[in-house]
Amino acid sequence: MKQNKRIIAIAGPTAVGKTALSLSLAERLSGEIISCDSMQIYRGMDIGTAKPTEEEMARIPHHLINIVSPHSPYSCADYERDARAAMAEIAARGKTPIFCGGTGLYLESVLYEGKLQSPEASEEIRSALWERGAEDVYEELMRVDPEAAQSMHPNNRKRVIRALEIYLVSGKTKTEWDRENKRQTLIPGAELYVLTSSDREALYRRIDARVDLMMAQGLLDEVRRLSLDPKTTAGQAIGYKEFYSYFRGEETLEDALAALKQASRHYAKRQLTWWERNRDAVKIDMALTSPQEALENILSGNYLAT
Repeated sequence: MKQNKRIIAIAGPTAVGKTALSLSLAERLSGEIISCDSMQIYRGMDIGTAKPTEEEMARIPHHLINIVSPHSPYSCADYERDARAAMAEIAARGKTPIFCGGTGLYLESVLYEGKLQSPEASEEIRSALWERGAEDVYEELMRVDPEAAQSMHPNNRKRVIRALEIYLVSGKTKTEWDRENKRQTLIPGAELYVLTSSDREALYRRIDARVDLMMAQGLLDEVRRLSLDPKTTAGQAIGYKEFYSYFRGEETLEDALAALKQASRHYAKRQLTWWERNRDAVKIDMALTSPQEALENILSGNYLAT
């Protein structure tokens, strides 16, 4: 890859305005967009993951969207491999790679040099943890690794179990492993911009409005049609798992919608917390900055000069 080419990443919480900014950047920089969303990779999960529309994808070429069945496993290592290949291909054609998405772990795996290391999986330990209740497992993780526990939702059993498995296999917490593996250097040409919002209430209103729009677009039918397995990564996606109890007749649709809005707001808070620790990221407060101003400052390199 030519090192004099820019590689731009637009990250941040859900509903903060990443998609619109990345599209404008791609148009101005002759760029192509690489999705960095751990759920938009799955085919058929369109409305609930807020995928770019057909018109937006026709407007600008997009990569790593709709590449995997929701019933198939896909890891961060898979994403790193595929994203690096897409990035090299885009740059080789003289275009600008522009990452857009909210999955911090995926994005950092590509933008930073070095390789993450963690203990090998233990099927015996993992199976035993799956047999325990979600609350019990989360409480144990909170006891041994509170920092990791607080970064994930208690009901995201796959992540919680993996974090606890790391500790039980190695004797070191996931937080300790992450610190030891912390990447220090962005790859040549990379620019990382994180959209934030100091007006949390305004951001939460945008999130609630997005959920209402998803429902109007047919989210409920999409969830019903996909029939996702709750034990899979795709089946634990926000926007889908909140409806399982409703389909089983255990709660009302209003309750499911309230749970989805709350889960989306909590996810946004976790995304903001994730990026707060990144010293390389240029933080852009969208409560104080217009999308046009952010666009022009990125294009001109003003943010990097300050």
